[in-house]
Amino acid sequence: MSLARSLSAPVVRLRAVRMSPLLYLRLSIGLCFLWFGVLKFVPGLSPAELLAERTIAALTFGLVSGKVALVLLALLEVGLGLALMTGFGVRVALYVLMGHMVCTLSPIVVFPNEVFTHVPYGLTLVGQYIIKNFVIMSGAWIVLRSLDEKAQSPAEVA
Repeated sequence: MSLARSLSAPVVRLRAVRMSPLLYLRLSIGLCFLWFGVLKFVPGLSPAELLAERTIAALTFGLVSGKVALVLLALLEVGLGLALMTGFGVRVALYVLMGHMVCTLSPIVVFPNEVFTHVPYGLTLVGQYIIKNFVIMSGAWIVLRSLDEKAQSPAEVA
């Protein structure tokens, strides 16, 4: 086998696995949610564990707190991840995801000393973990808009 042919062989195999960018985006967001959610089921594995517990307690005025809050959050994130990865209930999952993401941004206001080393520009590691949610929200919005455009296309109606 020639060198040129051996170098091009993987490219040929990759062409057979074509995935639309929107599907890839939906699956990758789903994988993030599934992964982050599963981590919250195991004490000490999620870097956001303590902040998540405290934020949920603050947002619910203490009605939901501690490990119960973390398990509910884990269930929500795993459910969103599975919905996005399987395609079941994607539109609803994306709307719930957007609401969830807004809540994940709340520590910026509720616990600014944990998010910033220098308010409003120097981020802690936790702050970086939170700010990355803007990228997830943008991706989710793109996927949601693509679903809306598909639903409005004349070809889908006929």
